[in-house]
Amino acid sequence: MLWWLIVIVIVCVVALLYLRAEQNKRNARELEEAQADARVTIERLGGQVYQLTPRNEAARQALADASERYNAAGGQIDRASSPTRARLAKQSALEGLYYIRAARIAMDMDPGPPIPAIDGQDIAGTVGERRTVAHNGRAITASPSPSVDTPNYFPGGRVAGRPVPAGWYSEPWWKPALIAGAWGAGSVLLFTTLFAGMGGVGYDAQAFENGTGESGVDPGYDQDGFDPGDNSGGYDSGGGFDSGGGGFDAF
Repeated sequence: MLWWLIVIVIVCVVALLYLRAEQNKRNARELEEAQADARVTIERLGGQVYQLTPRNEAARQALADASERYNAAGGQIDRASSPTRARLAKQSALEGLYYIRAARIAMDMDPGPPIPAIDGQDIAGTVGERRTVAHNGRAITASPSPSVDTPNYFPGGRVAGRPVPAGWYSEPWWKPALIAGAWGAGSVLLFTTLFAGMGGVGYDAQAFENGTGESGVDPGYDQDGFDPGDNSGGYDSGGGFDSGGGGFDAF
């Protein structure tokens, strides 16, 4: 009877080791596939980021942001130890491609082929009209198209857990939240005055404040890596968001 117990224990241990080895193989395969998928997008971005020469401030800023996302994606994929980390690197590269497209649009060039959506982009919406508001003693403008006074592009998505519509802005008003990892008290007032009733932004200030992008529904979002202390995904605070010399207040 004792021998049977010993045999059963040995069989169980062998089976456990086998299952663990198979799981490790699957994990490694998934990581390799995610890394390969991310590198395709990173290489696509790298093939374009240094080919364009900016002809105006909007294109210059967009290309600076694209270069920043390319560098961030490269660092993220080199450190990726899981499929999730590899997918975050791909997201960074996709953001860079949107900035490339923005630069081309700013220079009246063909924007190029479609780009897959990035996380939170569908919720964030898009700027539907040009609007200028006064906030903390300065004018902030949002526009659906680039201009001399709206050279800062954002592709749409979440910053510090809240949606920011895609569009062109006089300054990157989301930058204080990007740096601090949280929004200040004045951010809801700014959102209200800048986007209330605007076509393309189908949610109110409350939905902006709770981060859902739709009234009364919380999809269980996370910050998609928008942590200034973590360069593993999303936007980081290392550069690219140049206000053109203007100062920023903590909204």
